[in-house]
Amino acid sequence: MPRLTGNRLPKYRKHKASGQAFITVEGRDLYLGLYGTQASRLEYDRVVAEWMANGRTLSGSTAQADLTINEIAWRYLKYANGYYVKNGQPTGTIDGIKVALRFVCKSYGQTLARDFGPLALAAIRNGMIEADMCRTYVNACIGHVRRIFKWAVSQELIPAAVHQALATLSGLRRGRSAARETAPIKPVSDDVFQITLQYLRPIVADMARIQRLTGCRPDEVCMLRPCDLDRTGDVWAYRPESHKTEHHGRRRVIFIGPRAQAIIEPYLNRAPERYCFCPMDAEASRNEERRARRVSPMTPSQAARTPKKRPKRTAGLRYTEDAYRRAIHRACDDADRRAHENTPGVSADQRIFARWSPNRLRHSAGTEIRHRFGLEAAQVTLGHASCGVTEIYAERDLKKAAEVMRVVG
Repeated sequence: MPRLTGNRLPKYRKHKASGQAFITVEGRDLYLGLYGTQASRLEYDRVVAEWMANGRTLSGSTAQADLTINEIAWRYLKYANGYYVKNGQPTGTIDGIKVALRFVCKSYGQTLARDFGPLALAAIRNGMIEADMCRTYVNACIGHVRRIFKWAVSQELIPAAVHQALATLSGLRRGRSAARETAPIKPVSDDVFQITLQYLRPIVADMARIQRLTGCRPDEVCMLRPCDLDRTGDVWAYRPESHKTEHHGRRRVIFIGPRAQAIIEPYLNRAPERYCFCPMDAEASRNEERRARRVSPMTPSQAARTPKKRPKRTAGLRYTEDAYRRAIHRACDDADRRAHENTPGVSADQRIFARWSPNRLRHSAGTEIRHRFGLEAAQVTLGHASCGVTEIYAERDLKKAAEVMRVVG
């Protein structure tokens, strides 16, 4: 019998030899009881309902008992691709899941899922360490593996004892493993920030200034639109169309003071639904500057040129977080080249001006706000649910402890 496709449901049929009712799902015949009875009809409803709730895949109660890890991984990816989606695009969680599954399936793909235990998980973790993955990322990948088996238990694909056993493996602790440690993310100093601004395009420089003043996330400054701004008061309220924690039911309001308002003001003379910081505007500005710097007159053939109908690359309607970060990295590289020119005797492979990413501006804003107004003010401004998260972004102010010891100690 052909496999089910589209929205078709398995057909309730009679097995003539036994008089049993049965359905065929994924090439397997599932028997429901005596044909025509109410019990068999109820069993049909139960099996079909579980099959549909499981993404039209057989659950553990009806599927083969001996599933391999490759089969579990395939089913979980099918689920994850539909679950970890935001604004129609897959989130970064999908990439982390694929990295974790690559290590698991390489060594244990043909292993029965019910036979996978803590020792096997520890062996996979050791492989990640040997691949020079940092400790925090190794712990994150192992967390993905545990969630995969937890999902498999919830779908009745494996016994619950499998996930319970995997939960006994503790995470790697700082200084107690061979995993590589990464340096903590620090705020961008004001001197480095001001130097970088000199090598940024005007639009990207204004984006960086706004992020430094407000402490917003990189993607939040990229998606700023006039319609998202409440300008009725002296302090504007910016409510992004989408934000990082919206799936938790949390609201996000970013307050914009006079200094940031002065930067945003020139970008508000556009349609309310249009993004303020548009790569198309940046490209048009760059072309105008190139024409202004041109010394020789254009030839007739150059003047007759028209834009290509189907160019390979076109400027987007708004900056993405990746494009924003790459623009800052290019500015850092330009600043580093200039530093090499002004510092003779330094080889080209030695960086003088290190790269920094836009999320560090959030650390800078959080640190300043914590220093001037306290931890709670930094928490509210950055939009964190707890002070513990804010402490990661806002550096401790040790000057107060020094002042206390100057008096007490």
